[in-house]
Amino acid sequence: MSAIIDAGGLSCPQPVLMTLDKIKDMKNGEIIIKVDTDTSKENVSRAAESQGWDVADIQKDGEGYQLIIKKE
Repeated sequence: MSAIIDAGGLSCPQPVLMTLDKIKDMKNGEIIIKVDTDTSKENVSRAAESQGWDVADIQKDGEGYQLIIKKE
């Protein structure tokens, strides 16, 4: 199961809260999160890891980043 969160244009803590809500909904699978600042990238990564999810990939995406987090 996978989901996409588009948090572009939103400032923290909004991207983190959106990610944590989706993590609660899903329990496992893959979530793609789009953010547009270094701060959001770091905070979302830390939040995901604190919930037992792995940050599988971070790619530059135009002006921002696309993070892929996974949990088996």
